[in-house]
Amino acid sequence: MNIPENFTEFLYWIKKRTETLWSNENDCLKGFYGAKWQPLSEEQIDSIELKYAIKFTSAHREFLKILHAIDKKEIVEYEEDGKIISEESTFFYNWLEDEEEILKTMKEPYQWMFDDIDSVNKVWLKSWGIKPKSAEKRKEIFDKWFSNVPSLLPLTGSVFVVSDENLEWQPILSVRGSDILIMGWDFRTGLLNEIRNHLDIYIDIFDEEDQMFYPELLPEVQEIFDENIMYNKTKDVPFLKEMMLYWSSGWSGFGLNYFPEGTRGHPITKTFIAEEEI
Repeated sequence: MNIPENFTEFLYWIKKRTETLWSNENDCLKGFYGAKWQPLSEEQIDSIELKYAIKFTSAHREFLKILHAIDKKEIVEYEEDGKIISEESTFFYNWLEDEEEILKTMKEPYQWMFDDIDSVNKVWLKSWGIKPKSAEKRKEIFDKWFSNVPSLLPLTGSVFVVSDENLEWQPILSVRGSDILIMGWDFRTGLLNEIRNHLDIYIDIFDEEDQMFYPELLPEVQEIFDENIMYNKTKDVPFLKEMMLYWSSGWSGFGLNYFPEGTRGHPITKTFIAEEEI
């Protein structure tokens, strides 16, 4: 499989591959049959930036010009009280139609991270110093820190783009409060990761021990992911990196392992315990 390295060509590859898959009702996930991408014009993108007082990176703009959002809603099913419940869900945010959802989502990184300070997680970063007793003081420290965090623009669900053209690395992040994971250190890898179930990039591998088939990513796809998360000392998200490394689960995205090499099965744990004000 030839996955284009050029980002623009890659986006057109995504477009063709997804829409081809979605054209077959038997192959696509629920809600996606017949789905088409709805790209934006340069003028529309400029207007959105003005409306929301934001600035898309060049890669994000290219994504919006070629893909952006689809004309269908994803169907999410779950069981509740013995019944299967089906609900519609936004796939990628539509910047022309999903204003309420986008505005709500844009506030979530701040709110969820702040909530983690006094929730059961009791998050407190080393750079914040001794944890004050005063809730007001804790908020003051957090607000000052968060004001320096790069802009996070919603892409899909709780997945955000680090939106600062001046940064060497502009990763795609899954942000759930202090639990922040790298989806990809660049837009290409992050998008490939997020949309992997719509690209027909898995093969079934037979497991001799279990005597059954399991889906695995094609080797060329897995290689992209493996190379993308390799350790590189320049990988950074200003201020946010410390939060990303607060939980042991965030270390792998930097090509690091919090636990001793060769050990397995560790629970997610804090990597720093704050001293609290007496």
